[in-house]
Amino acid sequence: MIEWEYVKKVLSRMGFHDRWLKWMTMCMESVNYQVLVNDEKVGPIIPKRGLRQGDPLSPYLFIICAEGLSALLKRAEAKGDIHGIKVCRGAPLLTHLLFADDCFLFCRATIRESTKIKEILQAYEAVSGQAINFQKSEIFFSKNTLEVDREAIKVCFRLQIQWEVGSILACHK
Repeated sequence: MIEWEYVKKVLSRMGFHDRWLKWMTMCMESVNYQVLVNDEKVGPIIPKRGLRQGDPLSPYLFIICAEGLSALLKRAEAKGDIHGIKVCRGAPLLTHLLFADDCFLFCRATIRESTKIKEILQAYEAVSGQAINFQKSEIFFSKNTLEVDREAIKVCFRLQIQWEVGSILACHK
């Protein structure tokens, strides 16, 4: 669940006006719920974090929050800590693609880069409240990745599943 303080900080860092920030905060924090237990209303239940499913603002706020992860990945690329992939000659490097609540991360198939990606994900989780579910995650390797490297990277992320694909969706050498 996304931490509301994180949402507010990202909106502020992106330059949203204080009035807009106040409106978004009111939309997030004004909700409360009541539930029926044995035909009796219990509540109000007042959440302290998270975005509401079905709320028309939630997808936009989620995308804005993902900008925090994107910034961490871009910073690591600029420092040379991770290297993305090119989909064709002359194309820019891609370190990540974000689709709704899915994220594709691209790096070289090395322990150093895998460890850096894991550190970035942990830092993002610490500030945003969003955790990567590694049990629902998969890793893709290019065909030329050595088995010893594949195993070391899977251990780094505690992943069991691996797929072998071309170099577009891959950890690559």
